[in-house]
Amino acid sequence: MTDEALRIEGESGGCIPGLDTPAYTLRRPPGAPIPVLIAAPHGGRDYAPVLTERMRDAAYSALRLEDRHVDRMADSIAAATGAALLVAHAPRAMLDLNRATDDMDWSMVAGGAPSPTRHSAANRRARSGLGLVPRRLPGLGEIWKSRIDRADLDARVEGIHRPYHAALAAALEDLRDRWGAVLLIDLHSMPPLRARHAGEQPGEFVIGDRFGASCSHRLVARAFDWFEQHGRVAVHNRPYAGGYVLDRHAAPARGIHAMQIEVCRASYLDARLEEPSGRFGGVSRTLAGLVRALAADVSDLGGARLPLAAE
Repeated sequence: MTDEALRIEGESGGCIPGLDTPAYTLRRPPGAPIPVLIAAPHGGRDYAPVLTERMRDAAYSALRLEDRHVDRMADSIAAATGAALLVAHAPRAMLDLNRATDDMDWSMVAGGAPSPTRHSAANRRARSGLGLVPRRLPGLGEIWKSRIDRADLDARVEGIHRPYHAALAAALEDLRDRWGAVLLIDLHSMPPLRARHAGEQPGEFVIGDRFGASCSHRLVARAFDWFEQHGRVAVHNRPYAGGYVLDRHAAPARGIHAMQIEVCRASYLDARLEEPSGRFGGVSRTLAGLVRALAADVSDLGGARLPLAAE
């Protein structure tokens, strides 16, 4: 793959099998100026040659699986606001960080499933083709030429999934301890939505809070107010309510709030949905303003006062 991945200075960790390069980078500004962490789990574009060689159409799959250039958007927002930043470098095609490690279609693994294996809601996304390791895509069918080895899957989990989520958990706990409360913004992008009713404008953003379970309603209301004030259409939880990241890390009762924000790719990418367009900066600025507004509310929830310089 020729697309050069974003390089962010910070604490790097994990290891991408086949490349031996970091699986993620975590950037924490000195003094933690605001109680917000922005994460981009599907922004990774570091493809090992051994991975792309196994794919039936690597370019097609990458374009549809990636949250294209959301890593750059997250970096821009974090730099403008002082938010902490966690960006995955491992691509979603290799391993989906928004899935549980047992949300796997074990028929695509040579050697099969570990024992015992749950067959319930735990692997519902895998059955649709988009589990821990994506299997199928519309318009393509099977992503892979052959099954993957169990040792390969284990290396991906140990090198990518476990260290990423450990770093995220530790960073959230640290910010919560400093501020009394913290907000995780799990940033994603989505294909353009269709209008639900004739004459209705489709959502440009989807705010997911696991139907109220992952985040204070005050923060969600603030987000909707912000988008409305800036002429942007946002919808709530449908079709994206958040996934494993929110289920694992959100704990509002302990001061850890989490919100997933999906951004329509047509809002910031070109007509082919491949490269940033002239609208990229405007969307980034809108989201940076939202982060500042949310940071003030989070600091109130935690009983702290946000310095005026950070507002």
